[in-house]
Amino acid sequence: QAQLVESGGGLVQAGGSLRLSCAASGTGFRDNDMGWYRQFPGKQREFIARISNSFFTYYDSLVKGRFTISRDNAKNTLYLQMNNLKPEDTAVYYCNSIPNMYSWGQGTQVTVSP
Repeated sequence: QAQLVESGGGLVQAGGSLRLSCAASGTGFRDNDMGWYRQFPGKQREFIARISNSFFTYYDSLVKGRFTISRDNAKNTLYLQMNNLKPEDTAVYYCNSIPNMYSWGQGTQVTVSP
């Protein structure tokens, strides 16, 4: 069964950077649009960025200009470069295809201190 494994989260000070990775197993990664999502405590998971199978990108207004989504189809891996992080970016970050065809992974915790 195809799986997703997110990694790269951690604790960083405001203004810092992190690079998240999402490794996908199984076949079909290169054919799928992929996206990053995040979930705040007690809230539903929300969309933040998308990359199409032809590498077009789209961002939620809250992260546009600070986050960059990319993909390496040869490695079946999705990335999220996060710059100028803010305390309000603190959340668990997830990846999935769009539409969501994979089972959700465990996510990776990002914590931004003031």
